Amino acid sequence: MPLPISLQDVRAAAGRLAGVAHRTPVLTSRRADERAGAQLFFKCENLQRMGAFKFRGAYNALAQFTAEQRRAGVITFSSGNHAQAIALAAQLLDMPSVIVMPADAPPAKLAATRAYQAGRADSEVVLYDRYREDREAIGRRVAAERGMTLIPPFDHPHVMAGQGTAALELMEEAGSLDALLVCVGGGGLVSGCAVAALGLQPGIAVYGVEPAAGNDVQRSVARGEIVRIDVPDTIADGAQTQAPGKLTFEVIRQCVRGMLTVSDAQLVAAMRFFAEAMKLVVEPTGCLAAAAAFERVVDLRGQRVGVILSGGNVDLVRYGRWLAGEPD
Repeated sequence: MPLPISLQDVRAAAGRLAGVAHRTPVLTSRRADERAGAQLFFKCENLQRMGAFKFRGAYNALAQFTAEQRRAGVITFSSGNHAQAIALAAQLLDMPSVIVMPADAPPAKLAATRAYQAGRADSEVVLYDRYREDREAIGRRVAAERGMTLIPPFDHPHVMAGQGTAALELMEEAGSLDALLVCVGGGGLVSGCAVAALGLQPGIAVYGVEPAAGNDVQRSVARGEIVRIDVPDTIADGAQTQAPGKLTFEVIRQCVRGMLTVSDAQLVAAMRFFAEAMKLVVEPTGCLAAAAAFERVVDLRGQRVGVILSGGNVDLVRYGRWLAGEPD
């Protein structure tokens, strides 16, 4: 099947994001290299606007709205980072936003989303129970009632193309890479990055990394069709998706070399490494790709490896407990 996005779409997204999104740094660490047995290049999307890569896809999607769509506004559903990204992008583009968020979303992410909407009576957060209610159904209903445009968190070509600009920038700065490790929730980041990376360097091996408790994409790839699972019990709240999207699954199936998993304990170890060795705050989901490298889940010995750190939005109280090894 033809892919839903191309390298040209990613390049076009980069043009829209120029001067709006941060060109986040690419950092290296001798200690990280020793731990992984490879030369690692970290793309620090934890330092992106609103604290995660999600801003790239959100802004790229909203920037392509018609005047009529902008007047009516945007609606989305998200556990946190895409919520903040849409709210900020809507603020920058002067349009209403409605964000459907789980009631148990991290308080910091909920507060930040509402802060981006502050001052607009036509914008709001709608809370739901992630274990009993269908966020997509709520989003479709509100979109129909208010005439808003629904932009999902990952299964949309404009979102996917925007996310791919992270890999585009990484490879422009780091040069030729043997492999690329990417965090995976619903697959928007890995699909965009895979298309960008393979478009620039056809021989590169792209790997996606999920929490072991939420390996819906790994299961889907193994079965050759989309598999839906229960809400995963993992500290990686940004990867508590239950199934990949139709578009993202097709890209992953064709372009991603393999799907890997790591445990919550391994995510905590990676968070602790970044805090101690690199002075970086990275959220659990943002550590998925790095944890796979540190734990040598796949053999990357002696290779040049790009690693996406996808975000840094974490509740500081829980973060402190995790780093201290205390019960959550």
